[in-house]
Amino acid sequence: MDKIATLRQAIKQKTGELSAHVEDAAEFQRRVDEIESDKATLARLEKAEALNAATAVRIGEGDGATVDTVDPAVARLAETRALSRGPSSLAEAYSTKGRSFLDKFERNAAVARAENGIRVDPSKHFRSFGEQLQAVFTAASSRGMTVDPRLVRAPTGAGEVDPTGGGFLVQTDFGNAVWMIAHELGDLLSRVNKLPIGPQFNGIKIPGVDETSRATGSRWGGVQSYWVDEGTSVTTTKPKFRIIEFSLKKLMSAMYMSDELLQDSTALTSIASQAFSEEIMFMTEDAIWEGTGVGQPTGIMKSNALITVGAENGQKSGTIVKENLDKMWSRCWNRSRKNAVWLINQDVEPQLFSLNQAVGTGGQPLYMPPGGLSEAPFGTLYGRPVIPTEYNAALGTSGDIALVDLSQYTLADKGGVNAATSMHVAFLTDQMVFRITYRVDGQPMWTAPLTRFKGGTQNSPFIALASR
Repeated sequence: MDKIATLRQAIKQKTGELSAHVEDAAEFQRRVDEIESDKATLARLEKAEALNAATAVRIGEGDGATVDTVDPAVARLAETRALSRGPSSLAEAYSTKGRSFLDKFERNAAVARAENGIRVDPSKHFRSFGEQLQAVFTAASSRGMTVDPRLVRAPTGAGEVDPTGGGFLVQTDFGNAVWMIAHELGDLLSRVNKLPIGPQFNGIKIPGVDETSRATGSRWGGVQSYWVDEGTSVTTTKPKFRIIEFSLKKLMSAMYMSDELLQDSTALTSIASQAFSEEIMFMTEDAIWEGTGVGQPTGIMKSNALITVGAENGQKSGTIVKENLDKMWSRCWNRSRKNAVWLINQDVEPQLFSLNQAVGTGGQPLYMPPGGLSEAPFGTLYGRPVIPTEYNAALGTSGDIALVDLSQYTLADKGGVNAATSMHVAFLTDQMVFRITYRVDGQPMWTAPLTRFKGGTQNSPFIALASR
């Protein structure tokens, strides 16, 4: 690969110097011939690299090698970019434990193939995500001279995928697997309402009930019932609807690849699929939490339906008291309580551990930590899960703790079986960078808090504690 990089640089430099010799026809032609000769050599080197990559033996296999004899250069790659919730080194990536993510990716890809009726044909389909990425690299590095016939180009120009053009569609089963894992990994993504959008569309408009009060005559935006005597007429009423519009935004994830990693399709599949899945999950969940709505989904913390519960009189800075939680719970829409979860910044936990509910002359813990007393994956408050996230604000800041019903948030995307038309991979010329594009939009389904039928306060599926 060093020879290829050196030769590319030389061609680039010589091409840049051509303009200085346009007055000397003989010298100009000599330099053009030299560049063409270098290009021919480069094409042969790239072809050799592609053939070598296609037959590369996975690290730890063959010639009596084991996973303990990983190339130091490859090991440094893993140390530089440790995988979140994944193997701590590339060597571990090939251990039985470290292969769990790769196994999950392959299982999801198999599900996607079954759902789409895909029968793997080696002449039409790639065997792994890593193999496809290798083919994309070869196509890009050869300037399109060597393109695997199994690659399908993404729409270009004013097309619906990428207005800048270029790239190749991720094979349907691999694209679906990346999408599915992102949604499985996410504590928020796994709970929101999902709305798939067809491949020929960039957005969707759906009707929503325009209801902000439960008072008689306001339910469903204007539907009213009457208790009447026989033969008595009533005033006709009708529901009121509003249009909810989703316009897909583009989330682009890019990842640099090392020469060593490009040699190994198995390692490439494992690392690329996990990296892209987790990055899509993180960025989408962060947008669900506090996206601005401009070029990205609208987040819960930016919603007009969000109710912010104020601090108690005399409450110390950076603290959480039982009264804060009581009031947050009381403002949660009653129908949302069965689905609601508490989202917290992890620094909130020490505050929760010290909270107690007075019972006679004694008391009992208000917060039930995970394991131990509650024997659950998450702690609980008022019987609802407490989930630490990276998205909640710092302790003492509005949004450090929130009570939300994520089923009242809708995410629209070209995921699932339609991922191939919206998720594609491209190679940025002269750089070992792959990028995946995910098309998505989302917003809370409520535009304002709801006034109760009886009682003066308003309720919402989205409650946050104000700054203290």
